[in-house]
Order: sequence, then C-alpha cells, then structure tokens
Amino acid sequence: MDGTVLIADDDRTIRTVLTQALTRAGCRVHATGSLAQLTKWIEEGRGDLVITDVMMPDGNGIDRIPAIREARPDLPVIVISAQNTIVTAIRATEAEAFEYLPKPFDLPDLMSKAGQALSRRPRKSDPVPDPLPAPREAADPAMPLIGHAPSMQALFRMVARVLNADLPVIIAGEAGVGKTTIARSFHELSDRRDRGLAVLTSSDASEEAIARAADKARGGTIVIENPAGFESSAQARLIGLIEAMESGPDRAQAPRIVSTTGADPQADVSNGRLRSDLYYRLAGVTISVPPLRARVDDILPLAAHLLARAAAQGLPERTLSDDAAAMLRAHPFPGNVRELENMMRRLALTASGSAISMAEMREALTQQAGARVVPPAPANLTTPAPEPAGLMALPPAHSRLSDSIEAHLQRYFDLHGDALPPPGLYDRILREVERPLLQVALDATGGNQLRCADLLGINRNTLRKKLTELNIEVTRRRKLM
Repeated sequence: MDGTVLIADDDRTIRTVLTQALTRAGCRVHATGSLAQLTKWIEEGRGDLVITDVMMPDGNGIDRIPAIREARPDLPVIVISAQNTIVTAIRATEAEAFEYLPKPFDLPDLMSKAGQALSRRPRKSDPVPDPLPAPREAADPAMPLIGHAPSMQALFRMVARVLNADLPVIIAGEAGVGKTTIARSFHELSDRRDRGLAVLTSSDASEEAIARAADKARGGTIVIENPAGFESSAQARLIGLIEAMESGPDRAQAPRIVSTTGADPQADVSNGRLRSDLYYRLAGVTISVPPLRARVDDILPLAAHLLARAAAQGLPERTLSDDAAAMLRAHPFPGNVRELENMMRRLALTASGSAISMAEMREALTQQAGARVVPPAPANLTTPAPEPAGLMALPPAHSRLSDSIEAHLQRYFDLHGDALPPPGLYDRILREVERPLLQVALDATGGNQLRCADLLGINRNTLRKKLTELNIEVTRRRKLM
C-alpha cells in the first residue's frame, strides 16, 4: 500500500492504532484531532486519502466533504462514525464518501477499504467531477433507526444507495420492526422531502382515496401499507394507478411508491393474497428488515435512546440498572422495536427511581408476555436459584469443562419446567462463556490487551470490540474504539 493518509479523529487511541497500522502497511500518515488542521493539510495539497470521524470538536466530518471535493476532486474520503444511524449512512452516501464504516470498525476491513481507495486514485487525464453542493440537514424519523448490527448496517447502505432512485421499493419484515418508519424515511430523507406524502391502507382504498393519494403525493411519495391486505378490487385499482402514472402525460411528476409487507411477500403471492402483477410493479427493490431478536446487540442502545427521547418529551429521566439491562437483552421481543418502545415509555412513567430495577423490568416483561412465565434471570445461567427436586448435581471440579456446561444447561432447562426457555438461547450461552473467558484472560495478562488477544488467538481490534460490547472493565484502562 502506498500513499499519504490524512486522519482526523478526536480519539487519540484511534489515531494511534490507525497510524501504526497504515505505517506498517507502507503509508505515510498525518493524524490530527482537528478538522481545521485537516482542512489546512488538504489546502496545502497533502494526502492521497482522508479518514475522518463525523462528530469532531470543531465541526462535522461529513459536512466538510463537499469543500474537500471542491478543493481536491481526486481525494477519496472514508468516513468512520459512532453515530450508527440511517441518517449518517445516507448523508455519507449523498456526500459521495468513498466508504462509510460504523464504529467500532474492524481494522482489517478499514485497511482493505483504504487500500482500495489508494489504488483507485484517478489518473491526471481522468475527468474531474463537478463539486457537490453542501448537503441539506435531514430530519430524523420519529422512531430511531439505530443499529450497529451488520444486518442493519447493510440495510442502511441499501437505503442510502436507492434513496433517490426512481424505483418502487418494498420494505419487508415482521410486525413492529419499523417498516413504516423506514418507508417514510424514503420520503423524509430524499430529494422528494418538499413534496407531498400520502399513505394508503386497506381500510381506505376506495377509488376516491387512491385518487386523493395520487394528487396529494404529486412529485412526492405514496406509502402503501400491506398491499396483500387490500381486497382484490383495490389491488386492481392500484395497478391502474401505477400504469397511469408510468405512461400518462404527467409522468414526470409521478410519486414514488414505497410498500410495506410481511416478512415474505412472495409467499403472499403464492397463496393468492397479493396479485402477482401488482407485486412485480411494487418490487423494484426489496429491503428486508431484521427482527430485533436477530440483532441483540442493538437492544440496549435502542432502549437508552428511547428512554432519552421519553425524557425529552417530559417524562422522568431513567436509566437501566445492570440487572435490568441483562434481563431486557435476553427478552425475545416478539413485538420487535414497537414492543421495546412501548415498554421503555411505560417504565419511564412507572419506575420508582432514576435507575430501573430488575424487579421493575421483570414485572414489565411479565405484563408484556401475558400468561407466559418470564424466568427470574434469563441472561445469567449461573444465577443461584432454588434446587428443584430431581436435578442432577453439578460435577466435581476435576470433571471436564463440557460436563460442567452440560450440567448447568440441563439445570437451566429444568428451571423452566414443561416450558422452553426464551428464543435466542444459543447467543445467550455463548455470551455466558465469552464474558468469564475474557475476564480471566485479562486478569492473567495483567490487563494487557495485546497479550490477551495473542493468548486468545483473536485480532486485537476484535478483542476491543468484544470488551466494549460486554462492558468489561480493563485494569490497564484504555479508551476503546
């Protein structure tokens, strides 16, 4: 890898790690914690690649990209950010950043992207792109579209790529995952934001309602919620509307159509609930939204965001105690983000102190689940509990590790009686093993993360990421990426 890399990040640890990695790869590196210094270097003609954080003490890294492109059109910019929201991904894409990576990023992945950026520098004969106008500040949707999970980051990237394309979009997913919010974001964050937005539901899909929606959304967006729930005659009217917009004299002002469906819209076509000719008119691009149980690491950041939003709306300020957070994280969330939002708002109203306790969380989960029994501490398989009759005794200390784990697992299943534990058991068990393994390895290496990573046989950046995810304190404390 060859070239000069300019790094702007207010986290000294990140600057040090990137400087060392890029220097070992053969690059020359200039690193700063100031966007003003970065701008000075660029104006002086330095650098073949920029790596910048978004939120800096003296400005916003994404906001600087248009000026960078105007001054140096051939200079690629990689954006890194802890703001793991759909708005950040969209704004980075709109500003034509070379790449956007959420923190904590995987160092080998960033190095690969840096190598690609340096190898694709345009030749002197390449045409110079026109400078971009400064991006407009986009409004955040009502429900938080937050997610560091790879599946959500892939979703954000897809939305950013097709946000302003003239293609119909289907947003597919289970109830409560935020499909309508994402559908509305295609309007609220796009170039159509100043035009009309109309929503069509099966409860109001008359010919007059469809005509009103088309007129209201002229040049804007029509959101069709669950077209499979429309009667066959209403689906036929939708087909007629789409055909008229595509071929009519006013097609330049045709609204974009974004639809929300269940997790498998093709199954709706197969069973006759959704007309195939309508489906293929709606499915220019299909974006699948993962359920909350498939992105467990996003539960606590979402919960904190929802509690903060409730406080901003006038409710008492609340946080989650560690025990309550562990219990919440283990909940399967059949109602997805909507269930989490309702639960956080209710706890913000009913909790007795500033920190929501485990007892209050258990009561909320019990109410949420109705008749389903919530185990006392589903996230902690080793929490002491009364010994039911007939449980096998734990094996002696000299037994194999697998025997001890099997005994604990059997005990955990037995504690649920005839019921099964909540879904997501595989990830919970791995977490239970992972935490003590990392803690013991850190203690054995005196808190030296480099030695600990070598002992475990994992990448140092991977270790940092896991320590952050599991909220493990390090004796030789360093600020983690």
